[in-house]
Amino acid sequence: MAVEIPSLIKPSRLRSRGGLLGECLAEFLGTFVLISFGCGVVAMAVAALPGSGRAATPTTIFLAAGDWLLVAWGWGFAVVFGVYVAGGVSGAHINPAVTLAMAVRRGFPWVKVLPYWFAQIVGAFAGAALVYLVYHQAINAFDAAVPGPKVNGHTNATFSIFATFPAPYFHGGIWGPLIDQIVGTAFLLMLIAAVLDLRNQAVKANLAPLIVGFVVVAIGMSYGANAGYAINPARDFGPRLFTWAAGWNSLAFPGSVAGSYSAYWWIPIVGPLVGGVIGILVYDLFIGDVLVVRSEMAELPEPGRSRPVEEEGY
Repeated sequence: MAVEIPSLIKPSRLRSRGGLLGECLAEFLGTFVLISFGCGVVAMAVAALPGSGRAATPTTIFLAAGDWLLVAWGWGFAVVFGVYVAGGVSGAHINPAVTLAMAVRRGFPWVKVLPYWFAQIVGAFAGAALVYLVYHQAINAFDAAVPGPKVNGHTNATFSIFATFPAPYFHGGIWGPLIDQIVGTAFLLMLIAAVLDLRNQAVKANLAPLIVGFVVVAIGMSYGANAGYAINPARDFGPRLFTWAAGWNSLAFPGSVAGSYSAYWWIPIVGPLVGGVIGILVYDLFIGDVLVVRSEMAELPEPGRSRPVEEEGY
């Protein structure tokens, strides 16, 4: 039975939140939830589980490949709940790459792009701050227990709770991580487009957020180790801003570790923005355009045929 829920604020003061402001507030909260759970699960894996005696040693992280599943599924659930929180108001982009792709190919108003991006980045910053508030004792204990190198007392391992960095086998090169981010985000937008396309085998009822969460899990399992699968500029940039302010210094900006990589901060921004547009264009080229043509045809072709069968006249 439906229950009437009164507003917390007088309706006369709510009118300004009925439009773009309300949508930006939803994007803020959705992204806040995304980062609170996403960075929260990494904090568990990196600092809280080892520090609480639930790992082999106080500094043991990712002892086995299966441990990566904790992070992959944690980020997947983070996406699910972030989308459920904001979806009814803003569409729950919670990702600047999604916002840009929707503006390029789905008629999302360009005038809303920058406000959405701002709300997403601020929400991500706030989510990172909450994770640090909850886990800073575990983070400090881990940093103290691990031998160097350190920047202002912090290690790259605890920085990884909040933002991403490339694997050592790239030897500081930019093209490998950049391509990785383009590919991962292209898959994200391609599959989001497929899930939401009512002309295709669209997800029924309100299960789309769950399926999008599964998409993120799949990307994390398949393309996660190269560069931490940010696939979301706000997810990386907002927490990176926070860690810079909280004392991780050069690990955050410009994103450098001596002998490993330098000035990495821009790659998780540019790569996803490019990849998102590519992904939705690929979907429309291979699938969307076919669906458009079929909807305009009088008859669908039989399986195995390239065109409808034409009946002979009498």
